[in-house]
This record gives sequence, structure tokens and C-alpha cells, in this order.
Amino acid sequence: MIELSTRFNFKKVESKWCQYWEKKQVFRGLPNKKEEAYSIVIPPPNVTGILHMGHALNNTLQDILIRYKRMKGYETCWMPGTDHAGIATQNVVEKQLAKEGKTRHDIGREEMLRRLWAWKQEYGETIINQLKKIGASCDWTRTRFTMDDDYSEAVKEVFVRLYEKGLIYQGKYIINWCPRCQTALSDEEAEYREQQGALYYIRYPFKDNDNQYVVVATTRPETMLGDTAVAVNPHDKRYKNLIGKILILPIIEREIQIISDEFVDPEFGTGAVKVTPAHDPNDFLMGQRHNLEFVNIMHPDGRMNEQAGELRDQDRFEAREAILEILKNLKLLEKVLPHTHAVGHCYRCHTIVEPYLSKQWFVKMKPLAEPAIKVVQEGKVKFYPDRWSKVYLNWMENIRDWCISRQIWWGHRIPVWYCKDCPEGENLIVDRKKPKKCPKCNGKHLEQDEDVLDTWFSSWLWPFATFGWPQETKDLAFFYPTNSLFTASEIIFFWVARMIMAGLEFMNDIPFSDVYIHGTVRDAKGRKMSKSLGNALDPLEIVEEYGADALRFSLIINSGLDLYISKEKFEIGRNFANKIWNASRLVLMNVSLENRQVDLARDLDWEKIDLPSKWIISRFHFTLKNVDRAIEQYRFSEAENLIYEFFWGNFCDWYLEIIKNKFHDENIAKIAFSILENSLRLMCPFLPFVTEEVWEKMDIAEGPLSKQSWPQVNEKLIDEKALKKMQTLIDMTTGIRNLRAEWNIKRHQKVDCLFASNNQNQLDLIKMNEEMLQALCKIKNITLEKQVPKTKNSATGIVKDIKFCLPLGDIIDVEKEKARIENEIISLEKAIKATEQRLKNKAFLKKAPQDIVKKDKERLEQMKAKTKGLKEAIKNLD
Repeated sequence: MIELSTRFNFKKVESKWCQYWEKKQVFRGLPNKKEEAYSIVIPPPNVTGILHMGHALNNTLQDILIRYKRMKGYETCWMPGTDHAGIATQNVVEKQLAKEGKTRHDIGREEMLRRLWAWKQEYGETIINQLKKIGASCDWTRTRFTMDDDYSEAVKEVFVRLYEKGLIYQGKYIINWCPRCQTALSDEEAEYREQQGALYYIRYPFKDNDNQYVVVATTRPETMLGDTAVAVNPHDKRYKNLIGKILILPIIEREIQIISDEFVDPEFGTGAVKVTPAHDPNDFLMGQRHNLEFVNIMHPDGRMNEQAGELRDQDRFEAREAILEILKNLKLLEKVLPHTHAVGHCYRCHTIVEPYLSKQWFVKMKPLAEPAIKVVQEGKVKFYPDRWSKVYLNWMENIRDWCISRQIWWGHRIPVWYCKDCPEGENLIVDRKKPKKCPKCNGKHLEQDEDVLDTWFSSWLWPFATFGWPQETKDLAFFYPTNSLFTASEIIFFWVARMIMAGLEFMNDIPFSDVYIHGTVRDAKGRKMSKSLGNALDPLEIVEEYGADALRFSLIINSGLDLYISKEKFEIGRNFANKIWNASRLVLMNVSLENRQVDLARDLDWEKIDLPSKWIISRFHFTLKNVDRAIEQYRFSEAENLIYEFFWGNFCDWYLEIIKNKFHDENIAKIAFSILENSLRLMCPFLPFVTEEVWEKMDIAEGPLSKQSWPQVNEKLIDEKALKKMQTLIDMTTGIRNLRAEWNIKRHQKVDCLFASNNQNQLDLIKMNEEMLQALCKIKNITLEKQVPKTKNSATGIVKDIKFCLPLGDIIDVEKEKARIENEIISLEKAIKATEQRLKNKAFLKKAPQDIVKKDKERLEQMKAKTKGLKEAIKNLD
């Protein structure tokens, strides 16, 4: 007999197993020719962050799969690590500096980098330690950082190779510029949001007649100071005779020409648009087509520069107001209309970005995208759910070149040097390390490019650089390509697509075969969890209060397209962990040592096993088969629901209830222990702590549960007849229990029950399981008949072709109970009517939180079902 403590102490258990797993390197993965590899690389969290619910969900999903594959016999490797997160980390440290009244320029690059590395050392491992607390089974000995020395060598190697191939180039183009971070951003890093603005109609006078003018409409009057043309559509009859005429740019008094270009939409505003080639991407292209002047009117911090004349040094938005005031005074502001438009914001600091003419480094993406499109079209890389493949392909087919240079100091310095000794100016040298001299003039005055690479330029190498590339390591040969990637939809373009491109370009193989896109964690009202909204739940607080198993289980069982989570929902996982503990305690206290080792297929005489035991064995293997299928198809919530239904519903509520006084039967004891043992294996990937602790107490195998084998489905042990027969008995038991509840029969009061059926097999089934039905339904005497005799005051019910009847006359006051039920029906019908009216109210549906509407709908269905049942109860009273 094994005795577990009466209460599951999750804090003690979690601390114990976290230490054990890491100390013993239980999750270490090594190249092993005898086994098949299964590898996952963690989406590296930023060193700025702490664990949030999105991380908890993402890493729990990965952990379930890697634990499952490990138990399936694969040589697994789950690669952990963190990302330096260039802009984000630098922003955090700059905020610290601001509290000292300093900027990074005040302390210089060297001191700033020292502070950034100090931040990484202090906070960089925080999230890794937090992941350990939720049971993540990574190979922690492999923890990588995107600025490790050898990783940096891989980044340089990629830059040089792409440059030598003509896929990296430098040029002056319009890019997204963040005036707050003072750096370029890629198109994906400029988040566009709908914003209420205005459309300003401004008069541009003709040079030869200042009483005549062309009216242009713009959302950004502050950039007009950089206009070098006004454009109209060549087919617009209103302006056909004006093409080539000269206008005077208000305020600046610069002469600009009216040009024609197919790009201009005659339906927008007046059909005439200002052209500012240095401050708009479309105007930039027009400027190139028409050989216009490019006039930059802003400093990098968003202040107007010397090209803005008297408005010099004003912030861009202050300048807007000043310009509008001047235009009003000059009577050149014709009108202002409300206008909703999409405005780009920096993805890190949320400042409105500025389209800005700047010299930057770019990657040509079309040649890299073509093979990456093909592997998804051919199904070599699959998205789960599949709809995300269309999103991926749409973006890839319309891909634009990637701006990879950033004007910050934290990151991989661009491996480019400029020779200051070359007579013609700067000679550009691209190399993996600093050259000793200029190959052109032998000069030694070489300066490295000041910029660093976009964070994602290092992250896109993650699946192979972490295994030692460009060296041909054993790890790389064995674990690449990896198998699955788990991530959120918002970084399909930032990261997923680029990793596929990089894998094909540098490894000649896809980086992973499956991409699982999980939902977003939202609060009960459907809002995305965030610090700014004050609705974020801290996973570690949940772990502290409910336990890591509770966090994991509750997140997954509630997952779907999106997760609507509240603190109370973690009670599901906590209660289930406690149920596992208590059920294990019951079995282990009642099973002797000699009954702990059993092979159900080999050691038991199937003919001598009772129906409930055949049923629970069949139900286990049926569940196992479906859990296997669900996990392999990335349907984790379905897998967990199957486990929950089997262990709590089938094993605990029915089987253990039926056999609780029968452990003296050796067969039953062996079966109960075997089902528990295999259930622990089945539940281990989902709830690793409670299952690991119970497994250790069972003392039946070498090593922890995490290293044991996954249970094997045995189709021969799935007895379809036993499943059907037992389900009939369960349905009858549930029906009788419902009748007892509806008629208010006291819990321990025994009643007689008559069963009637024309099907002799059904009557035989009841006869053979008479003792079990009597115990489960609190029945005193059972009578079997072909049909129900006419009786007074008897409650009846039907399951399939079996009718059951409880005589109530001597047990309760039937008329009093009838009156009670009728009153309850009246109350329920009133509540149903009120709820239906509320759910038809459009104002309520628009304003009410999603979880309230959902609960109302669920409550309505429950009330309708209960009303129907109560009416049936009265109707079936003979």
C-alpha cells in the first residue's frame, strides 16, 4: 500500500521537480543515430520582457508536443534562448538614462553598450527562469542569445554572402522613420491604425497670375514646404490645359510645375495633389519618374530643418498648426473636411512614423521569396490552421525590399567599412572582419558603418544558427530541419516568412515543416491583454495561487481561435490536478505491491473481467487513439478535453465509484492500477508536475515519468459491445438520478425501480448488473417486466427501448412536489422570456462584453433544457 498525503502541495512539488529535471538534465537532446530526431526552436523572447500570458500559452503548447514526442521515443531537442530586441531594449535603457537627465549621445556609444550589456545580464535570464517555473522542458544547456559571439559570426556570414550575391544593396529611398527612436523601420514595423484626421484644401497660386490658383487636398500640410511639383492625372479634362504651368509654393515661394502622372486619382480631393518626393513613398517614385528635386524639410527628431525657413526647429505638428495659420492669413486655406485615414506608428514606442528620405541598407526580397512561396504551395511547409497559408502567400507575392539598417547602437554592427584615404571619397568594403587595409588604395584609415542590423536580421537565422551554422556541426546535421514552429499571427511576416527564406537560401532546406499559429489571449470582455489596459494577468501570480499545472491546463482547455480568460478559469486546472491526486491516492492506498505490474492484454483473462472493467479499458484505448490523433493535428484543446472527460468523467466518476469497495478482487485492483499508470503517462505532457509526483510514489520504473514511454493503443482491447452496454447502464443511472433530483427524493433514501423492455437482451443486461445499479441509484428492489403496468404516482423515464419507473406514493407527497415543480417551471419561463428579450436587444448586444452575452446564451439553453425536463417529469407521472 502506498499512501499519498491528503492534500496536493503544488508549491513543494513544482519546486522539487524543476530542480530535479534541470540537475539531471532530463531534457538534454544529443545527436543519436539510433533514434529519429524531433526538434523545436523556441520563439526567442525579448530580454526586455517578463513572462506574459501569450508566452505562457505559446510555450505550454510547445512543451506538450515536445514531451509527447520524447515519450514517443524521439531524440528531442527544444532549443531555448532570448533575443537582444534592438529597439525595444535600447528604449528601456534610454528611459533609465532620461531619469538621470541624460541621452545616449551624452554618455557615448561605448558607455551605452556597457549599460545595455549590464541590462541583459541582470534581466535577460528572467524570462528563462520563469519558463522553467511553468514546466517548460527545454534543453537548458543549449540556451542561446542572438548576440552570442558565434551567433554574431553567423549574422556577418549571411550579410556578406547576400551582398556578394547582389541581394544586399545601399541606397537613398523613402523609409519609415521613427522620430522618437531616430531609426529606420521596416514596413512591418510601422503599424497602421485608423485615425480621425482632416483633409486640408490649399490654394497654390499661378506664377503669372496670383489671383488664380490650383487647389490641392492633403492630410499633411506640414510637408508642403518640401513640395517640388503638383500632379494631376493626364486624362483629367479639368487640368489638361494646365499641365506644364508654373505655380508658386505658398510660404516658401518656390516655383513648382504642374506635372501629369497616371498614379494620381482624379476622385481624391480636387484631383490635384502636392508632390513631396522626400516625404512620401508614392511621391518619391513620381519624383524619380519626373526627375524632380528632393527637398528634405525635417531633422531626424521630427523638427523642421533650415529648408523650412522661418519655421525652422519647430516640431512637425507645431509646424502644421503654424502653416495652417499662415495659410488662413494669406487666404490660401480654402476649407478643412474631416477625413479618416490609416496612420503608421512605431511598433515599439507608438510614435507616428515619418516617411523619410534616407540612405539605408536593403535586402532584395523577390529572389528569396520565390522558393519560399513554392514550399508552402507544395505543402512542404504547412500552416495550422490552414487559413494562415493564404495570408502568408498573399504577403509573399507582394513582398517589398527589406530595410535592414537601424540607427541605434544595440545590435549587430553592419560589417561594412569605409576607407577615408581613397582619393575619390569613401570606398565601401564588405567583410566578415575589419580589413587591415583598403584593397583599393592600401589606406589604413577605415571606419565601420555606424548602423546596426534590424533585430529580425539575426532572428531569421534562429533555426540553424543556434545549432552552430556556418560550421557543419553534428547538432546541425541531426536536428535541422526542425519540425514545428509555434507562434502568433502578428509575426508571420516579421519572422516566420523570413526564416523560411533564410533556411532555403543558406541550408537549402526548409527550417520547419509545420507552423502552428495560436490564438490571442484576451480578457473576459474580449480585449487583448495589455499593461496599458490594466487587464493583463501575470502568469506567475496564477502559478503562485493555483499552481503551474493549473495554469497550463486551464490555458489549453480554453484555447481556440482566441482565448477569453479570467482568473476564475484557472480553477478548472487546479481542480483537475487535485482530482488526479485524490484519485491516485484512492487507488494506491488500495492496491498491493503484487498487483502493480500488469500487462492488460497478456495477463488478464478477458472472459472473466466484469463489464465496467472491460468498459474502462476500452474507453482508455479509445481515448488514447483520439488524443494521439488530436495532438498530431495540433488540436491541443481537443486532446485535453478528451483526457479530462476520460479521467474525471469515466475513470473517477464512474469506474472508481463502481469498484471502490471491490479492490480485494485481484483483477479489479490490477486494472485500476494499470489504468491509473497509463493515464499518468497520457496526462504527463499536459500536467507534468502532479503526474510526475504520483509516478515517483508508484515506484514501478527507473527514472522520472517524463522519460517513460507513451502508452500504446491496443485495438484488441477496444470492446465495442462493452462500450455500448456500459453506456446504456450509465444513461439509465443518470436518468434515474435525474428523476430522484426532480422529485426531491432524499439522497440516501432507497427506492424500488421497475424496468420494462420488449428487448430481452436489455433485460438480461440489467439483471447481470443489478448489484451495480442498486448501488449507483440507491435502489432497494429491481423488478423486470416486458411492459410497465398501469400504476399511480410513479415517475418514469426512457433510455433507448428501456422504460424505468419509480413508484413515489410512499416516498414523497406527490401533489406537493408537483406544485413545487409547476412553480419552478413558471419561474423558469419568466426568466427565459426576459433573457430572450435581452438577447434580441441590439443596444445590449453592441455594448455588453462578449463573455456576458455568451453566458446569457448558455444560461438560456440551460433554462430551456431544465424546463423541458421538468415538464417531462410531470408528463411521465403515471
